[in-house]
Amino acid sequence: MLLPKLIAFVASLLLLTAAGAEEPSLVDAQPAPDSAPVIIDGVELFHVSGSSSLPSAERARSVSARIIAAAHDPGIVPAAVTTRPSEGRIDIVAGDRHLVAVVATDASLEGLPLADAALLRAMRIREALIRYRADRSTDSIAEALLITTLAAAIAALLLLGGIRVFRLAFDALERRYRSRVHSLTIQSFEVVRADSIWRGMRSVLGTLRILFIVAIVYALFAFSLREFPWTRGLAENLVQFVVEPLQSMGLAVLRYLPKLAFLIVLVVVIRYVLKLLGLFFDAVHGGRVPLRGFDAEWARPTYQIVRILIVLLSLVIAYPYLPGSGSAAFQGLSIFAGLMLSLGASSAMASIIAGYTVTYRRAFRVGDRITVGEYTGEVTEVRLMVTHLRTTKNEEVVVPNSVVLQSHVVNYSKLAKTHGLILHTTVSIGYEIPWRQVEAMLLLAAERTGLLLNQPPPFVLERALGDFAVTYELNVCVESAAAMPERYAALHRNILDVFNEYGVQIMTPAYEGDPPEPKLVPQERWFSAPAVTAAASRAPAART
Repeated sequence: MLLPKLIAFVASLLLLTAAGAEEPSLVDAQPAPDSAPVIIDGVELFHVSGSSSLPSAERARSVSARIIAAAHDPGIVPAAVTTRPSEGRIDIVAGDRHLVAVVATDASLEGLPLADAALLRAMRIREALIRYRADRSTDSIAEALLITTLAAAIAALLLLGGIRVFRLAFDALERRYRSRVHSLTIQSFEVVRADSIWRGMRSVLGTLRILFIVAIVYALFAFSLREFPWTRGLAENLVQFVVEPLQSMGLAVLRYLPKLAFLIVLVVVIRYVLKLLGLFFDAVHGGRVPLRGFDAEWARPTYQIVRILIVLLSLVIAYPYLPGSGSAAFQGLSIFAGLMLSLGASSAMASIIAGYTVTYRRAFRVGDRITVGEYTGEVTEVRLMVTHLRTTKNEEVVVPNSVVLQSHVVNYSKLAKTHGLILHTTVSIGYEIPWRQVEAMLLLAAERTGLLLNQPPPFVLERALGDFAVTYELNVCVESAAAMPERYAALHRNILDVFNEYGVQIMTPAYEGDPPEPKLVPQERWFSAPAVTAAASRAPAART
């Protein structure tokens, strides 16, 4: 008796299912929708039907309780279970105890006539009484304890042996194959490090070890519960809790395989389409594939837009093939995700749209010197949401593209290469200094300043005749905006030197009262140095 049960336990370890299942019903009957099983110690005897006043589940519990009460009564022998015909039904009784009434709907569950169904159920009740009493005998309980103890010992030995085998496998792998595992590289780029690959291999073995331990413990637990009559029903439920979900998941995976194949093909096709588009737009960006009316700098942002559109289109195509896409939970989650995205990403979307607008309107490029609002610097990077500027103090300023789009942008570099960039500075000189002399001094300062363009030549404008002084503006042309602060500094130094050489003060006078003599420039001083040379050609005209 012990050997077959131990063999069954070992088989349960291998199959991960409980052994010793009850024999199937003698009659292959399909239970009606409104029926419930009568179960004694985890063994299903038969189904009973229900009615509006007495549901099938409640009736099944009542019948089970009456059979158990009869089994506890020592005065009732199994042979005392008989059938007793009555009007419209057949009662099954045990002596004076009523156990169950068999009606026409109950017989239809078995697919038999009423009399045959009653005899079949009476036979099963007699077997249940014999089994119920035998399982609770002293010998049976002692045997169950012994078998459970032996099963626990076998499980412990298997656990110790399995853990030892896995440890040896770890050591053998590390000793023999650790040195052979190399990093996965593409040319000089390290995709996956060797340590990561090795940790992955150890994780696989560790997972297998955990699954082995869980399987041994589960088989021992299910087997031990089945040996005792009080827990036999729990053992059956334990098997159902584990096997049925795995079976359902396996069937669901098998049914989903055609859709999974479609999604794999779709992903492969979309991936290669994006790769080809990336190569095409890289060629456009590099100038290898020129397009009429299409700026090369538009290639990368255009590729990003096309890629997003293709990905969105692929998601629309793949949506019906996603698992659970038709369920209300999936649709509700999609609506919730869309709502959260719309609420939280409004400013981000504004910056993204502004970034593309800035790119396509060609307001500036990388390397240009610009002014955006209060920030002036060289454009170092134009990203999807922000623009990076580097100031003359070597500071990085990150400006959101939405701010760039809403602000005035001054680009100093865009026309500098073709038309030159005009630098200008102003000085305010009193009315007692001849304007010709001031112009000549400013042009001399410009001549002394290097790295200026000769065409167009420097020129001076009288910007304002103020209350106390004349405002002069010196304009010079340079070919690049890269060193604007240095050019301005050099120009200002030369202006200071020239004005000091000729004794002209650069200051704006202010009056508290009228001077005793009017502050006029005599005609003989109109061409004071350095204006003498510049005005020599016009002197005869002045004398006439």
